[in-house]
Parts: sequence; C-alpha cells; structure tokens
Amino acid sequence: MALAEGAPATPAPAAIPTLSDVLNASNISVTGYVDLGYTHLNSTGLFTNAGPTRVFDAPNASAGHDFNSFNLNQAAVTVAMQPKEGFGGLVNLTAGQDAQVIASAGEGATPFPYSGHYFDITQAYLSYATGPLTIIGGKFVTLAGAEVIASPSDTNYSRSILFGYAIPFTHTGVRATYAVNDTLSLLAGINNGWDQVSDLNKDKTVELGFIATPVKMFSLAGTFYGGKELTTAPFAGGVNGTRNLYDLVATINATDQLAFVLNYDYATQENATLPSGGKGKAKWDGLAAYANYQFNDQWRISLRGEYFNDTDGFRTGIAQKWKEGTFTVAYMPTKHVELRAEVRKDKSDKPAFLTTAGTGKDSQTSAGLEAIYKF
Repeated sequence: MALAEGAPATPAPAAIPTLSDVLNASNISVTGYVDLGYTHLNSTGLFTNAGPTRVFDAPNASAGHDFNSFNLNQAAVTVAMQPKEGFGGLVNLTAGQDAQVIASAGEGATPFPYSGHYFDITQAYLSYATGPLTIIGGKFVTLAGAEVIASPSDTNYSRSILFGYAIPFTHTGVRATYAVNDTLSLLAGINNGWDQVSDLNKDKTVELGFIATPVKMFSLAGTFYGGKELTTAPFAGGVNGTRNLYDLVATINATDQLAFVLNYDYATQENATLPSGGKGKAKWDGLAAYANYQFNDQWRISLRGEYFNDTDGFRTGIAQKWKEGTFTVAYMPTKHVELRAEVRKDKSDKPAFLTTAGTGKDSQTSAGLEAIYKF
C-alpha cells in the first residue's frame, strides 16, 4: 500500500494541437465566406447597347448570373499574417460568378463586364510595418468607394452604380500608409492603373488618400487617382488619355444603432472614345447615400439611394442620368449566417434598359434573396 501510494502518477497524454492552435501560434488568420443568391429582374439585365445594367449580374447563364435562378455569387477565403512590426502578407482568393467581373487584365481574362472564368486572385501582397508606417506591394483592392468586393462588408445585396461604373476594383503596385496620429492616416502609392495586373500601356497611376476621424461619430475618407489609361473600353485599342478620379466617403454614426454614409465620385477621361465614335474629354460623377439601422444583434435594415451622371456615355455606353433606390432587410440567426431580402428600382432619363421584346424602357425593378455563411 505504501509503495502504491508513493508511485509517481502516469502523465496524461499531450493534447494534439488543432489547425486553429497552430495558426494562432503563428499569428496567421484564415477567414472566408460563401455567398448564395437569387434575383428576379423584370428586364433582360442589359442596356440597349448590350452592356450589363448590374455590376455583378451578367444577363444569362453563359456569361454569369442567370436572372430568376439561384447563383453562387462568391466563395472567398483570406489568409493573412500582418504583424504590427516587421514583414507579413495577405492572400485573398475569390471563386464564383462574381469573380469574372472583378478579374484584372493580365490574369488570363478580359476585364469588366465579364471575363468568362470563375476564379480570381483578388488580393495578394507582401507587407512591412514599422512604427506608424505600413507598406504593401502586390495586388490589392482600391481605396475608392463606400462599397467593397467582399459581400459580408456591404449593407445591401446588389452593388451600387458607383461601385461598378465610377471607380476601379483593384490595383497592382505599391501603397504606403502613414498613421500621423490616432485620428489621421495618409496614403500614397503608384500602380499599373485600373484593374490591371499586367500594365497595358506601361504608364503608371498615382494614388493619394487620407482617412480622418476627428470625433468618434464622424469619419471622412478622400482618394485621388490620376494616370493615363486606355480609352476604348474595356481596355482595348492603343489610345491613351489621362484619367482622374476624386472620391469622398463620409460616415456619420448618429447613434449606436443608426449610421449614415455619403459617397461622391467625380472623374474625367481625356481622349475618350465616345458612343458617337469621336474622341473627346468624358466626364462622369455620382452620389450615393445610405441609411443603416441596427434594431438588435439579429435584425437590421439598409436604405440606399444614388444618382449617376454618365455625361458622355463613356462608362455605360449611353449618355444618361441614372438613378436607383434599394431597400434591404437583413436577419442573422447566428453570428455566422446572414440572410438578406432586397427590392430595388432603377430609372434612367433615356430608354436605356433592354426588354425581352428587344425594345428600350427607362426603368427596371428587381427583388433578391441572399444567404451568406461566414467563417
């Protein structure tokens, strides 16, 4: 009995580390989501010049989304290691029907409106941080706009007009961010241009920006892009012209539940190929306004109204003034799942929307359902 009581205890077997344990110990994060949707549209989804009327909605199954059917919008994963000091990196991969729209020139595909393939290296860059300065080099998303490519970060199901027709999606180059203090950051960079992995004209685009949060309830972000771009959309032909874009996004957190966002864009393109076939200076500008109300942890609503003036028809192919209004209701049964229902109406001052009869009309309406799983 004495020998038994004095015998050393058998050690418990060591716990086998999980993949999550290994990643956490390495300061590597892995996140992602799956986005499924259904959209009913009372028109063809095309303008009368055969261009798409929605950013992520191609007009038929062969080109991408098929209206009045279920669609795999996006399946995305992001792997990142971004320490506060030293080297790091990020890789963001996107698959699904939206991938063909955001694909950059030089990735084995033609860019917007659709590339015909359903996989995209949306971001892939190295980073270096030291004190208040962070530098990234590679491919990364644009600074411009209130909305983003990643579905869970937007408040509506459908993307805004400005997201698709006023601004770029991604850039390939170098970007530096300098945190002046807790309320102001400055950004500067140089890249190949709008949505180009391979530089199509060998001219570079400059980006400048700032993010200011003078008080907790208000923030303002400003961005400028300037450089020579090819002027025959989408990225065809050999004529260059200077393209300038000015983008402002203001966010007002009125209460813990109520927030407002305003996004304004103004851009010009020299030597633009106009719908008439001639060359000239093209202009486009637009304003988007959002009101978002969070009832509780599960329910919220979002209203969006916007106006886009394609003065010379360079962006849509039709010189038009285009408006839209969107109402979205969202429900989160768990922290990983979000369900959205949406109604939207678009109206143009021209009979720009193509009907199934082959004629044009000045408006279209849609209803959509979306399910997002986040991990």
